Amino acid sequence: MKIRHHLSAATSLFVSFGFNLSRLATCLDTSTSDDSTEYMHFVAHNQSQTCSEDAHATQFDNQIRGVNLGGWMVLEPWITPSLFYQFLGGDENSTAIDIYTFCEILGPEEGNRQLQRHWETWVTEEIIEKLAESGAVNSLRLPVGDWMYKPYGPYIGCTDGALDHVDYLLDWAHASGLSVLIDIHGVKGSQNGFDNSGQSQGFQWTSKLNTVPAGDVTFEHWPIRTAGWMGTFHPETATYTDINRDNIQHALDVIQTIVDRYKEHPAVLGLEPVNEPWQYTPIEELKKFYWEGYLIVKQSAPYWKFIIHDSFRFDPNVWGGFMKGCPDRAIDTHIYQAWKDPSSRLAFYKDACNQKNYITEMENAFGPVVVGEWSLATDNCAMWLNGFNDNLPGFPRLPCKYIPCSPPYMGLEQPGTPVDPNKPIQGPYGTGMSGPHFGLCPVGRDWLKESNGITYGKDWMKAPPHAPPGRDASDDVMTNLAMKKINAFSGFGHGFYFWNFRTDVQEPHWSYMLALEKGWIPNGNLNDNSITNACEKEDANDFLCIAKPDSLDTNIRKGLDYVLLQDGPEDLVLHGKVYNSTDVSDMKGEKLHNLANSAFNTFWQKHKADGATCDFGGVAMLAEVNKTTTQNDEWNDDYISQEEVEKRVLLVTICIILGIMFGGLIGFCAAMRTSRRFNQRVYQSTLFRPLSKTHFFRKSFAGFSSEEYTEIQPKRQLHMTNEMPYAT
Repeated sequence: MKIRHHLSAATSLFVSFGFNLSRLATCLDTSTSDDSTEYMHFVAHNQSQTCSEDAHATQFDNQIRGVNLGGWMVLEPWITPSLFYQFLGGDENSTAIDIYTFCEILGPEEGNRQLQRHWETWVTEEIIEKLAESGAVNSLRLPVGDWMYKPYGPYIGCTDGALDHVDYLLDWAHASGLSVLIDIHGVKGSQNGFDNSGQSQGFQWTSKLNTVPAGDVTFEHWPIRTAGWMGTFHPETATYTDINRDNIQHALDVIQTIVDRYKEHPAVLGLEPVNEPWQYTPIEELKKFYWEGYLIVKQSAPYWKFIIHDSFRFDPNVWGGFMKGCPDRAIDTHIYQAWKDPSSRLAFYKDACNQKNYITEMENAFGPVVVGEWSLATDNCAMWLNGFNDNLPGFPRLPCKYIPCSPPYMGLEQPGTPVDPNKPIQGPYGTGMSGPHFGLCPVGRDWLKESNGITYGKDWMKAPPHAPPGRDASDDVMTNLAMKKINAFSGFGHGFYFWNFRTDVQEPHWSYMLALEKGWIPNGNLNDNSITNACEKEDANDFLCIAKPDSLDTNIRKGLDYVLLQDGPEDLVLHGKVYNSTDVSDMKGEKLHNLANSAFNTFWQKHKADGATCDFGGVAMLAEVNKTTTQNDEWNDDYISQEEVEKRVLLVTICIILGIMFGGLIGFCAAMRTSRRFNQRVYQSTLFRPLSKTHFFRKSFAGFSSEEYTEIQPKRQLHMTNEMPYAT
């Protein structure tokens, strides 16, 4: 506070140039009280973990539409299996299942040699340019490991040079007009026990327990998974018995290192302090970590976004009110359908569209929501999705499709490649089965056209994983699903990142670039009617963008100023009157809020397809309203209601009956005109005898002389007598 006194003499000078002296002083002394800390654009309240005096310096008015660069800096065997084929057939001392054991088994020299080749080929400048040129991508989410910035254990030496490639990426992204969210995907001790954290935790070799077949190398992971970042986990109570302060401090130190290294780089959008801390993470400790990480970022990089993961608890009761009033924060949730039970395409459509309701609820309770990961997969078939040579118990739920394994993306000099086409699935074997056999790799199933043309039919239950010729509906189903997901994620939240930008095996359900090639995801700015109207059938309601009831008048005016800056006064209409900036500056109270409700909703409805969010500097929110929607369907996907099906069945039945009757009548008439024998038989029959005497019948079927058999004589019978036969 002393610095403020030393600067008091210059107050009038700074004020005359529009500077806020207290903000300048903040840069030099952030302490305002025992509880609060003042930063450049806000005041942080440490005890309540909230903020005030937000200057709205960096508004979140444009949606994120991005992709993840997964599998690059943090290895995941399912994304880049070519790096892990070398471990097939291995044992306890020669098998790697994640980047930690990759470096541990290969050692720093060989591990780094293979990683360097991987880094140079998995993400390239050409790929970044292609993503930018698609017109549908404006941001990249970059998973990194904390070991890259503070190496430890087997990472020392093994991951040397990784940061050079990150520097290249940031420059490429900036040159292509893309922003980059740095995502700390793995931390010391593992935050979730997954391989995507760097180290699979809760892992045990079980080979010694095998008797039949003898000699198999086996392991167990999923039933005993744990996570040691936060401390010691007790599986029986699903709680932590102690908190590891050293691990937490290590993660905070890494945040500081990242901020110091990249704070001046124009491509950096912000930071995600930890990816997917599992649902058993002590929530208060996690919030404390997020809060401390946020303050580290805001101290040195005041314009960065700070995006926290929901810890698999996307619940307003958990996150509502946390970091309230703090600028530039958002919450990340990951929405996948791959782990859901098999179902019809309509069930997946409805689930995708329903996500907008949960997103809207969280937007109102916490603030901006970003869907940090999503895909088009509706099954668990992608090879090694649940770990190297492993699977979750009970997965996959349905048989998988197999295609030839891809050649190695880094070249045939990679050990273990290509996959041996003469070998069945090899060990070591995990809890479940997944892996290449005879040169084939499992991938996502095809969607079939329903045999009865009904999308909620049940053909999918018994359908083969590979569609027979003429029955493949995958392109239609995946295109529809993509449109509905983009509608839900970008139309009502603050954007998304698709997982992943590419995959080693040709798997378009998980590869953004392959999905673009197949037309499942459109090129362009995603403002086509096929996206904005994609959920029309599924939606029983609609949304309005309105001003938050508790917003201050000064902040609402800033939101309206943004509307004026973008569109001019055309959106500022209330009761038929158009308002300008002067009117807004003099307006207050209920009238100002009413004008904001109208202007915000008009602007959002007009521009949401172009990426606008219902934010306006944090003063707007989405409100759900009932609305009758039309039943237009942009996609020909056999979308038929039960009532419509019954009508169609009845109509088809009637048509068949009438067709049979009409066909029979035509055939009868033709036979009567062309067949003397048939004609005679009809005239002789008891059924047609009354009809054959009518003038119409005689005239219509007069092709033969009717006198020949109008009076049919009975057959003559011979009676035998003792003398001789006689006729009667």
